[in-house]
Amino acid sequence: MAQSISTQRQQPVVLVLAGHDPTGGAGLVADAEAIRACGAWPLTIPTALTVQTTLDVSRVMPCRGDDMRDMARALENFDIAAIKVGLIASLESLDAVVDIVRQRPGIPLVVDPVLKAGGGRELSTTELLDAFRRELLPHVDILTPNRDELERLAEGVNSNDADRATQLLSLGCQAVLVTGTDTPEALHPMDQVIHTLHTPDTDRQWHWPRLSGHYHGSGCTLASALAARLAAGERLMPACEQAQAYTFDTLRHAWQPASGQALPHRLWRHPAVNDSGMPS
Repeated sequence: MAQSISTQRQQPVVLVLAGHDPTGGAGLVADAEAIRACGAWPLTIPTALTVQTTLDVSRVMPCRGDDMRDMARALENFDIAAIKVGLIASLESLDAVVDIVRQRPGIPLVVDPVLKAGGGRELSTTELLDAFRRELLPHVDILTPNRDELERLAEGVNSNDADRATQLLSLGCQAVLVTGTDTPEALHPMDQVIHTLHTPDTDRQWHWPRLSGHYHGSGCTLASALAARLAAGERLMPACEQAQAYTFDTLRHAWQPASGQALPHRLWRHPAVNDSGMPS
């Protein structure tokens, strides 16, 4: 008996434009895993290929802008409900990302500004940051920088995270979720991770226990989970909360397949994965 194939659109679709990390800890693999685990379907377009370990990036090869545009055109029959953007490694790929985003107005855009590798290698330039602020930021519905990335993006603002976020909002970004996984802000407890959402109307903080160890890919996981929840129709505040809870669980169940940093276990809830020997 032939098996029937359902054509009903039962899962929201998220378009991802990000770098490829061969370790699977971050980048397109991480994005796709998180989006699937959160109930959506990922479409992936690489912005760059990388040579890296879980500790650092040794080489970045930006993708051609025209190739990215061609891949996006080939996906036009999908009903895209959210877009997630990660690593942008060249002006050419930035131009392509902006073109792809502009062709899909009204779709929630989540951007995780990947500016530096975990080992310290710079992944952006002053010229690229200027173009990012000018060309892409006005289209962003929610930006998810860590505190270091926030400081670099908020050029010339030397006071506090709230003022830096306000500057980015003034450039057209609709919301900024500042993650505190790197270094806590002054006077904040060292044993907590505090994520702060800034919007033109309100601010909101979430407190999470700071887990021991070092992790590769937590930012990608959070931004992709957030995109999946927005694609499903969640409002911004509950979507942020659900994405954080999911990310915390992936870190709590993280595993270390090789020497280096631990990787978020994004499929930890799935029995078929855990039955095969993964940590549960």
